[in-house]
Amino acid sequence: MLYEIIGIARPGNIAEIKELVLTAGQLVLRNGGVIRDISNWGVFLLPSPISKHQVRHRRGHYFVMRYDAGVQAHAIVRDNLAIDPRILRSTGVKLGNGKLDNLSKFGKIPWRSLE
Repeated sequence: MLYEIIGIARPGNIAEIKELVLTAGQLVLRNGGVIRDISNWGVFLLPSPISKHQVRHRRGHYFVMRYDAGVQAHAIVRDNLAIDPRILRSTGVKLGNGKLDNLSKFGKIPWRSLE
């Protein structure tokens, strides 16, 4: 199945974001998955402040990872991101039903610039 995870991490060091994505990617690969796309959206204001680990965050560093994996691999990635203290929020969705003709309509992850 094709999955997409959108994560919001604490803003700050870009090396920390790279480490988060590397860890999630390694989990996908170790469980027989294939990474299709990774996008770094950057730091944005959150729609509403998030309190996590006794700190109130108003900004978050957004990233997106799209990958093919089984249900168990997706659950492992989702659960690991949920317990990581550097992640403010993350969510994962299934894109399509795994058939090639349905997956071909999902192209590059679009993101419009506010500039």
